[in-house]
Amino acid sequence: MYDGGPVIGRDGEIREVTRVLLSTGDPARVLLLVGAAGTGKTAVLEHARRAAVEEGARVLRLRCHDSGSTPGAAALADGVHSALTKVHNRRSTARISGTRRTPRQPSGRYGELSQLAVLGEALTDAARDTPFALVIDDVERLPPATASALGLLLRVFRPAGVPMVMAGRPVHPQDGGASRLAAAADRLLELPPLRPADAEALMERVLGRPVEPALVTAVLRALGPMAGTPEAVLSVLDSMEGRGGLLELGGHVCLTEPEQALRLTTDVARLTRLCWPGGPPDAADLDAAAAVARALEHAETRFDDLHRLKPGGPRRAGLVDRALTPLVGDGILTVDEDGRASFAVPALAAALRALPTHHDVSSLHALITRSLSDRLGAETAGGGHPRLADHVSAAGAELDDALAVDVLLAAARTDARSDWPRSVRAYFSALGRLASYDRRTPGVLYESAELSLRHADHPGALALGAPLLACLPPPPTERPTGDGRDSRDGREAENEGEAENEGDGRHGNRATDLNRDRGRGRGRDRDRGRGRDADQDRDRLAYVTEVWALAALHEHRLPYTGGSGAQDTDVQDTGAPEHLAAAEGFAALAGPYGIGRVVRPPAGEARPAARHPAAGHRPGSGPLPSPAELRLLAAASGGRAELLEALGALPPEANAAHTVDRLRHAATHADLADALAAVLGDRYSGAGDSTAALHHALVRSYLEGDWDRALAAARRIEARSRTRGTEAGTAQCARALAAEIHCARGELGHARTWLELIPDSVTHPLVAWARMSLRYWSGQAAQALEGAREDVRRARRDGLLSGIEKVLLRYLSYALLEGMPQAMRRTLGELEALHEEVGSAMTYETVLLGRGLVHGETDGARAALRSVEGRGDAYLGLLCRLILVEIGDDSDRRLAEASYLAQSLGIGRATRTTLGHMARRRSLVLPRLRPARDRLSEADVRLTVLVSDGATNRQIAARLASSEKTVERRLTQLFQRTGCRSRAELAAAWLDGSLADRGLVPDGVPGTTR
Repeated sequence: MYDGGPVIGRDGEIREVTRVLLSTGDPARVLLLVGAAGTGKTAVLEHARRAAVEEGARVLRLRCHDSGSTPGAAALADGVHSALTKVHNRRSTARISGTRRTPRQPSGRYGELSQLAVLGEALTDAARDTPFALVIDDVERLPPATASALGLLLRVFRPAGVPMVMAGRPVHPQDGGASRLAAAADRLLELPPLRPADAEALMERVLGRPVEPALVTAVLRALGPMAGTPEAVLSVLDSMEGRGGLLELGGHVCLTEPEQALRLTTDVARLTRLCWPGGPPDAADLDAAAAVARALEHAETRFDDLHRLKPGGPRRAGLVDRALTPLVGDGILTVDEDGRASFAVPALAAALRALPTHHDVSSLHALITRSLSDRLGAETAGGGHPRLADHVSAAGAELDDALAVDVLLAAARTDARSDWPRSVRAYFSALGRLASYDRRTPGVLYESAELSLRHADHPGALALGAPLLACLPPPPTERPTGDGRDSRDGREAENEGEAENEGDGRHGNRATDLNRDRGRGRGRDRDRGRGRDADQDRDRLAYVTEVWALAALHEHRLPYTGGSGAQDTDVQDTGAPEHLAAAEGFAALAGPYGIGRVVRPPAGEARPAARHPAAGHRPGSGPLPSPAELRLLAAASGGRAELLEALGALPPEANAAHTVDRLRHAATHADLADALAAVLGDRYSGAGDSTAALHHALVRSYLEGDWDRALAAARRIEARSRTRGTEAGTAQCARALAAEIHCARGELGHARTWLELIPDSVTHPLVAWARMSLRYWSGQAAQALEGAREDVRRARRDGLLSGIEKVLLRYLSYALLEGMPQAMRRTLGELEALHEEVGSAMTYETVLLGRGLVHGETDGARAALRSVEGRGDAYLGLLCRLILVEIGDDSDRRLAEASYLAQSLGIGRATRTTLGHMARRRSLVLPRLRPARDRLSEADVRLTVLVSDGATNRQIAARLASSEKTVERRLTQLFQRTGCRSRAELAAAWLDGSLADRGLVPDGVPGTTR
């Protein structure tokens, strides 16, 4: 749409309405503009009216909705009289006034016909003297008699030369008078739903900033069939802004609340007008609709569930049942072939849940559960109807724990294959009801952890932290028994029992002694059984601890220090608690992968003994990494000797499956998901939708040069860490990469904002690399070089060597720009020493590039460029070309390649200035690049057509109903996108078809054919 205009995505409709309003005289037509509530009918009508007025037309509003006269011809005459008083034609006004004073004839129908005839003649006479057009909005609000009279006027006594545009909701045949309006119109124009691109443009206009694609997707998904309704989109945005659910990151707006929480407005009047087209519901129906929304929030509800309830049950259940039918009739609820009810618009359901209701929904869920469990038994009901698990969770305290746990466990085990997310929820709900000392708790934890790990459900595994910590054994003096008493009390009870038996058998005989011996034998067997169970429980809890720790790393959280993981800021430098020793190997990965600062055990402290794994999960055979594999993952950031030692600790058959360079590359960019995939191979269950998966996508996009997508991933990671109800932490190196991209593009303010979010305790080289760039291009060259030295020392102290080569290479390039040859030679020596210590492909590339800068070795620099291109690092490839330009290796071609690559990356002023300096120093010509970034929109094509027609900025502003300054700004943007430098060049490119030949003009856009 037009910049500054009130409507998005309605260009064609506005043009059509404008043409009708301008068609005074013989070509006058009648147009009926229809659309559902909130589709923008009034905005389109107003925008078209303004455009017609800009063209010199006179447009009058016809208002006869709330006339004081009797509905029908009299009310219509009142509306026409009020409109024509603005024409200042006394004869026409007097004639209409006479019509208003005409008394009703006894045969009312014929009297109304005569009134309409006179009304049509008066309008024709007035239009002959002063041409004008009529608009009437909200025709669905017209009284039926008035709508019928207006339809009769247009069909029988149609005023010649008077165009009319009516706007309203879609007309149905049973609407009475409104159907006559549809029959009288020359054309029916229905507003189509907004396209996703139009919805995104609408959000950007309202928020005043670009929005994240994830936000657009979430809003459209929440609106469902209403996604193309502008007012619905605006309603969701208003609701989010009111609750603080939006966050600006890097100039883009992100979503920081769960997607299922997106809702329409809770203003009842606006909500009912938008969602109940047949008329607003009364207070009781709205209250029942809110109860239905809450009932469907946590559990799948079918009509059979309500019909199965016993007659005479709670009245609230009957109320909810009666509320379903009208909701289905209004199209608000949908019912599938299995009888499952759901809201067609999730955002409406969320809004209804926010409204108060008098119904206690939890009792309904309890009643549904009991109706099956009483008839079938708890375990049978849970196994036969796994969806009961959600009803049990929603019932809460309405169900006793014994019944609830039996249903939940049976449902979870049945659903483990067919619907694992629901199974995970059932396990978690069961753990919330099981006591920590219950014998079933370790097994339930084990089954839930295994299921979450199998499906890469890291948030689900991370949620096991609280019940796991509660279940871990306390010190022996406080360990409870199965009945709630501690072990000391149990032993005292046994001793008392034995003394009592002895007192009863003081006369003694062989039978008594034999029974006592048999009892002691059974006790020893029972103790051995308990010992085996205790060992199995201990192994299971150790397995759950490792799954929990791995899930914490995937969500970029530390796998200990209380709760279900520690936040990524203000990390305490303490070892893992003794009862979480199984997580120590996972915690050692925090520093190397940018999750927190490096945490090392105190000097001289021995590592805990290796655990005894649970049956069926031998080290290195399952999806969990073994201790040796964990050491290999941690060693990927250290020296070559440490890495080879860790690699040699693996079985010989496993060595071939590991790629050392891939591990080094993953550690350099803090890519935990790629490192796990490199070590575990096919055993890796995947990163799922975790923070680690998002960071992996960010790294791949950054290396491939798709920096816009990389920034979108970084913003999504940051927004995810701030979303309410999540357990995700922030990827610190994702912040560093986002800052690096903004800095390379010259957006220093955004880069500084990202880096300020990183705690000082994080010593990862990737953070030092980005911090050095920001300081240098902010004019702090000395602080940048000195700070880089300190950051390198800190990283070396923590054993983080992978990635230091990037910092040293950047230091070398900045020393070149500052004219510091001695510092360059010293840095090259450090690079060579680092390569001797690390020995990776990336350190070798940086050594070759450093030698090219210091000694002018072109062969090595070319070899580094080939290696970098084979590995796929677009930004380092740009740096390689700049170095080849500097040392004079085919400088013209390398400079052109660097310019095009910088343009594709969206590199900003700083790099472009560097290219210019290099070109002038070597008497080269910097290529002039003006490639188009994307295809033209419909609005761009419209503007191009007007320019090619020779229209001035003032004329264009009048046609588009915008200001001249807006036209100038849009023309400047259009020149940049097409590569044209003037209006004449743009017009020539349009007329000779070169814009279409270059693929800039999309197919089917109106105005592309001349």
